[in-house]
Amino acid sequence: PRAILQWNVGSYKDISHESLSLFRLLEPQIEILVLGTGDRVERLHPAMLKQMRECGIAVEVQDTPNACATFNFLTSEKRMVAAGLIPP
Repeated sequence: PRAILQWNVGSYKDISHESLSLFRLLEPQIEILVLGTGDRVERLHPAMLKQMRECGIAVEVQDTPNACATFNFLTSEKRMVAAGLIPP
């Protein structure tokens, strides 16, 4: 179901195993997580991405405006998707 949750992340540097745990707890389980890292695409630690893949969740990291567009597109395709967005 559609839901909006407060994600306690102020910048891409705050993205951690703990902050990503929110997305692993969602029911029904999501298949794709779109992360918007602000004005530009920022690299996340590979171990965090690997952990999400091991949970069956693909992660797409983009700048926030493109992440919003990707989220909307995937939602229109009825995909099980969530977005973690940091304002630009």
